[in-house]
Amino acid sequence: MTSSRKGEKRRTRGRKLRSTGTKARARVSNGPNSLIELKKQLEARTRELAEALEQQAATDEVLRVISTSPTDVQPVFDAIAESAVRLCRGQFSFVARFDNNLLRFGACHGLTPEGLEAFQRVFPRPAGEDTAAGRAILRRAIVQIPDVLADRDYGVLGLAQVVKYRSILAVPMLRDGHPIGTIAVPRAQVGPFSQGQIALLQTFADQAVIAIENVRLFDDVKARTRELSESLQQQTATADVLKVISRSTFDLQAVLDTLVESAARLCDAYDALILLREDESLVFGAHHGPIPLNGESPEPGLTGGPSSIASRSTCPTSLPRATSFPRVAPMRYAGATGPSSPSHCCEKTRPLALFPSVAPRCGRSPRSRSSSPPRSPTRR
Repeated sequence: MTSSRKGEKRRTRGRKLRSTGTKARARVSNGPNSLIELKKQLEARTRELAEALEQQAATDEVLRVISTSPTDVQPVFDAIAESAVRLCRGQFSFVARFDNNLLRFGACHGLTPEGLEAFQRVFPRPAGEDTAAGRAILRRAIVQIPDVLADRDYGVLGLAQVVKYRSILAVPMLRDGHPIGTIAVPRAQVGPFSQGQIALLQTFADQAVIAIENVRLFDDVKARTRELSESLQQQTATADVLKVISRSTFDLQAVLDTLVESAARLCDAYDALILLREDESLVFGAHHGPIPLNGESPEPGLTGGPSSIASRSTCPTSLPRATSFPRVAPMRYAGATGPSSPSHCCEKTRPLALFPSVAPRCGRSPRSRSSSPPRSPTRR
């Protein structure tokens, strides 16, 4: 009896253990935290992490390009277009600038030469409801079209058929709430873009605005620096003339020589001349530059030449091109010929600037600025 009871107990215990194992396996295979689901979750998290790292690397690359291109936004636009089409799984991507009137082509990546030609034909264009980029500009908000063929207002279906895209995402570039451009990614598949892709494109748009602002500020600083430099040069030239005046009370020629030399230098002139009006004639005052005058006035009488017109005027006179004035070419320059002759110089000059009483003849010099132009003899 004892042995029989012991055997029965062993068999009962075995059945219980097998039942417990079966239930445990069932819970593992059928529960919410099953191995299959855990594996899927792990793969999803790994994929999300890889995408996040890739997006972070792309934004870091754009920031690097911004830091190395403070005076040019084109490398930044190119880097953004390349990263956008790759990370958003797009057919291609493009960046457009907006000038408060028209959308203008900025950059593009992922198009064939034929597709690029067809795409550039639609630019420049007004910002309207007929394009995703135009809607993003007008609404100042993110716009996506899941299927352009099903959108009645979409107006560039010909481009969509040539490039073969069906959906598109466009994000505006906003500076202080005002649109200055847009970034768009068309895609071959129908359907909406993911929130991660939208957030990434928004980041790219913010970076593009930073790049545009950097270039604008750099240009403003450069322009201001140039203005200050020119102002300092002018003040220095004025001080030099005043010094000459104070030292040459009875020597007008020294003052005129200083004036004409300063005018040529500050105007970046090829040649400068001062003519003085005496009764109804213009007489030679001073000259600086390579055109030989031999101390004679190129316009001896007030007969309608540019200098005579300036002498009778109360404000400066400027000619866009010296040869456009009918009396400039035949002006008498003591019979000069060759590379320094009036006709040769007039072909190379920039606008002619004429002032009442003092009339510097300004032109861009074909010579190096480092070379000193010969001085013509002056009549005292």
